[in-house]
Amino acid sequence: MENKKQNKTTNAVIFALLVIGSISMLIPFLWMILTAFKTQTEATSINPFIIFPSRFNLDSFSAITSNMPFGLLYFNTLVLIAGRVLCAVLTAAMAGYALGRLNFAGKAVCFGLVLFQMMVPSQIFILPQYLMVSGLGMLNSHFALLFPGLVTAFGTFLLRQSFMTLPKDMEEAARIDGCNIGQTFLFIMMPLVRSGMVALGIFTALFAFKDLMWPLIVNFKQKTIPLSAALAKLQGQFSTNFPELMAASILAIIPMIVIYLIFQKQFIQGIATTGGKL
Repeated sequence: MENKKQNKTTNAVIFALLVIGSISMLIPFLWMILTAFKTQTEATSINPFIIFPSRFNLDSFSAITSNMPFGLLYFNTLVLIAGRVLCAVLTAAMAGYALGRLNFAGKAVCFGLVLFQMMVPSQIFILPQYLMVSGLGMLNSHFALLFPGLVTAFGTFLLRQSFMTLPKDMEEAARIDGCNIGQTFLFIMMPLVRSGMVALGIFTALFAFKDLMWPLIVNFKQKTIPLSAALAKLQGQFSTNFPELMAASILAIIPMIVIYLIFQKQFIQGIATTGGKL
């Protein structure tokens, strides 16, 4: 009986902590929604009790949609996400298979370079990447947005670990059946790490959607900037229209919500299988 009471108490405490944690994460999201329907005066009021707007109005949404080309911003963001996910998954799968299953000269050195890139801050590579894109004459283009995501050290490490968990018997059976390295990788091994590839795609999509510094550096024209860079330009140096900024933020998260609703099952399976955290 005492053990049952202790278990119930423990479960109640865990449940309460989870509820508190969930509410704490929802508060900023709810505050964003409420602020989008406020006036500028209400949004900047120092009165802590002004939580709800006096009148729910759509003035901020109409103003922001008339001033910003959201159709173009959605397109640029989806191109950024789709391009980086495709490149990251393909290159990481090939590099991860080579580092995890093949033996070749310099393998340890190559893997050490992958680990080195993961350990240093990504900002170190911004200048050489910018010089490379500028030298190619590809500034203010969709290719410039995709360039840092053509290869990924994190994805290479993640899929290498996934490939290393597979038994060697499958490769040996494939060789006996006459498969070469390419056929073994494409038809035998790669489908077995699908959960890891899905997890990598999820992580890459999130990182691409949140990327702010790189799009601001390589794109000075509005025709190629994604949503993150467009939202950053709404913040003024001396004043900011917070209702319009929050309204634009709500419109900006729509693509990620749609992607999550479509791939919800794969999202949960990929995170649970790889043991990753967002």
